[in-house]
Amino acid sequence: MDISNLLQPDDDGDTILHIYAAKGMREFVRAAAEKIQLQIQPLNGLETREHKGKTPLLVAVTANQAGVVSDLIELGADIKAADFKGQNTLHLSATYGYPGILQAVVWSGVSVNVETRNFEGLTALHCAVKSHNAAVRRVREMEQRIGEVPAELHSQLQDRLQCIHLLLSMGASVFTQDVKNSMTVLHLCVQEANIHLVQFFTELRIPHFAKLLNMKAHGNTVLHMAAGLHGDQHQAEIIRLLVTHGADPTVRNLENEQPIHLLHTNRHREQIKLLLKRGRFPPPSNHRLGSS
Repeated sequence: MDISNLLQPDDDGDTILHIYAAKGMREFVRAAAEKIQLQIQPLNGLETREHKGKTPLLVAVTANQAGVVSDLIELGADIKAADFKGQNTLHLSATYGYPGILQAVVWSGVSVNVETRNFEGLTALHCAVKSHNAAVRRVREMEQRIGEVPAELHSQLQDRLQCIHLLLSMGASVFTQDVKNSMTVLHLCVQEANIHLVQFFTELRIPHFAKLLNMKAHGNTVLHMAAGLHGDQHQAEIIRLLVTHGADPTVRNLENEQPIHLLHTNRHREQIKLLLKRGRFPPPSNHRLGSS
């Protein structure tokens, strides 16, 4: 095929390489990419973009084609490339819950900045937590509607949690705050009453974990957010976990309120008040060692 045909976009801006990548046609991707690189390497033909600003690499990521992603990275595709929303390979993998793509990036050995933000001011770890939160919402909806959860949803939760594991192993920081709301990933999962992730993060061996627990997003710590989970079945357990691991109940928000002032009357209110009145607990020894 002539090189001009290889690079000719269709009505959606897709070249043949974009289409091969989306379909997982690995041998065809490699053949086309090698020809493009051989003939127009100075023009960096692997970085052509379709109508959403995605390069062939980003199309392969979105289609969850880990083998194609590995080949394109090996052939020189830019791992730092981002689409028109500022989403790079890590953001997209985290958003869709594709641990195989993240693993392919790790195995490639290519250096990548895991703290890069998309145009919403989110790192890939923020995206992964938001994606897990969304899956938890779907699980709750299915439980309420039909009383059971399809196996596919359980699988999605596992994939999203694995993405979080991988990003942390790649060096993603739990202390990073998003640009728009100053939220850490812990703020995001407490806001959603995601007990699974609250447990996950409190069990990590993170140095200075109490600092994370007491960071503020628009003046509110995670404990303020937990106190505002009015009527949620996991509220008491989330507050217990946060206080036990070092959240300070005496910190005040911008309205000069402590978390205890944000409680509403419910059957767990007295139990929660007792937790908040005990003061700061010494952080468990497992948070004094290790790293995120």
